[in-house]
Amino acid sequence: MFSIIIPTFNNLDYLRLCLMSIRKNSKYNHEIIIHINEGIDGTLEFLKSQNYKTTFSKKNSGVCVAFNEAVKKATKEYIILAHDDMYFCPKWDVVFEDELKKLPKNYDFFLSGTMVQPFKSYINLDCGNNIKDFNEEKLLKELPKIQFENFQGTHWQPSLIPLKTWNKVEGFSEEFTPGLGSDPDFNMKLWKIGVRLFKGLGNCRVYHFSSLSLRKKAWNDGAKTFLMKWGISIKFFKKHYLKSDLPFKGELSTPTKSFTYYYDFLKCKISFLYLIIVNKFYNRAH
Repeated sequence: MFSIIIPTFNNLDYLRLCLMSIRKNSKYNHEIIIHINEGIDGTLEFLKSQNYKTTFSKKNSGVCVAFNEAVKKATKEYIILAHDDMYFCPKWDVVFEDELKKLPKNYDFFLSGTMVQPFKSYINLDCGNNIKDFNEEKLLKELPKIQFENFQGTHWQPSLIPLKTWNKVEGFSEEFTPGLGSDPDFNMKLWKIGVRLFKGLGNCRVYHFSSLSLRKKAWNDGAKTFLMKWGISIKFFKKHYLKSDLPFKGELSTPTKSFTYYYDFLKCKISFLYLIIVNKFYNRAH
C-alpha cells in the first residue's frame, strides 16, 4: 500500500526490530526501501538475503541523501518516511489509511504519526531506552490505554506524503546533511508550494529509541542553516506557521501579524544579521 523509506547506518539490531514490527503490526503489505549507509555490521548482507529493495552509500551520507536516494525506487502513490530506530505499533497503517479516505484526490498534504518515547515528550511511556531492555509486551499492553489527540504541525517521522508532492519540492535539501534541520526545511518547502494541511495523528504510533539513526555522525548546525536559508528560525516557523502541538483544528492559514509575531520576527532578524556579520568576518580571516 505504501512505500516505506528507511535510512540505516550500521544499526542492524534496531533495523531488524523495525522491520519485524512492520510485518507484525501492519494490516497491509507495504513496499520497504532501505538506504544502507556503510552497512559494515552485516546490514548489507542481511538485506540482500531478505530481498529488500535497497540503495547504498559506501560512507555515511546522512538521512537527507538516504531519503532522496531511496525514494527514487518508490512505486506506490504514497511514501512513509521512517527511521531504523522505530518500532511500528499496531494499526499504524490503518490510521493513515482512514485519514487518506477523508482527503480529496490530487491534494498536497503532510501527515505524521506520534512518537512514543521513554521520557517526557509526545507520548511518554517507558518501555526501554535501548533494544536490550525493550519491553514489547508492556508497550502493546499499556499503549492502547493512553489517549493522545490529533495535533497541528508535525512530529516529523513517521510521516506520510504523496509521492507527487515529494517530487514537487525535490525531496530533502542536502545542505542539511547529515540531517538536523532537514525536517522543518522540508515542511517549509511544502508551505511554499501551498501545502496547508500539516496534521499529526495521535493514534498512529511508533516507539522511538531516540536519534540513533545519526548517533555515529557529528551533528550539523541545522538551526543556523535554516535561519540563513529562510530568514526565520525553526522555532518561529513551528510556532507561527505550523502552530505545532496545538490541538488540530483544520488547515493552516497565513500567520496572524500580532505583537508576539513581530516581536519573535524581530529576534529572528537580529540573529540573521548577526550570522551574516560573523560569516563576513570569518571569510575575511580565511
